[in-house]
Amino acid sequence: MAGAHASGTDPYPGMAPVANYGPPPSVALTTSGFAGTMLIMAALFQILQGIAAVAQDTVYLTGVEYVYQLDMTSWGWIHIVVGAVVLATGIGVFTGRAWAYLTGVVLATLSSIANFAFLPYFPIWSGIVIALNVAVIWSLCTLLAADDPV
Repeated sequence: MAGAHASGTDPYPGMAPVANYGPPPSVALTTSGFAGTMLIMAALFQILQGIAAVAQDTVYLTGVEYVYQLDMTSWGWIHIVVGAVVLATGIGVFTGRAWAYLTGVVLATLSSIANFAFLPYFPIWSGIVIALNVAVIWSLCTLLAADDPV
């Protein structure tokens, strides 16, 4: 029985084969939107954490013997500055700026390190920010590994 088309002709002229398509653009846009949103949210949490430390030292547990012991005002300013820079980078990721992807990975790593050092003072809040930063690092690394990041 003969086929519907002659041998050697394209049954669907003008259409690219499915193998030539990459992931749908919406996947990259969704990943970028997720990374930007999570980065902005982690930055806002970190800024609020810093404001609480600067405004009132008694909010956090003090007197803990810890290797990375600083006074609460110093920790507050560290969190505010890191949070502000992460916030700007999160806006860059959310708007699709290419420079913001690698910068976001680096800053999310630094934010995680700062929150790890702050764990004895407020462990639940620091753990939440670290978890958000891990999600950001994963999603941004996924975008950086793609052949054509958004």
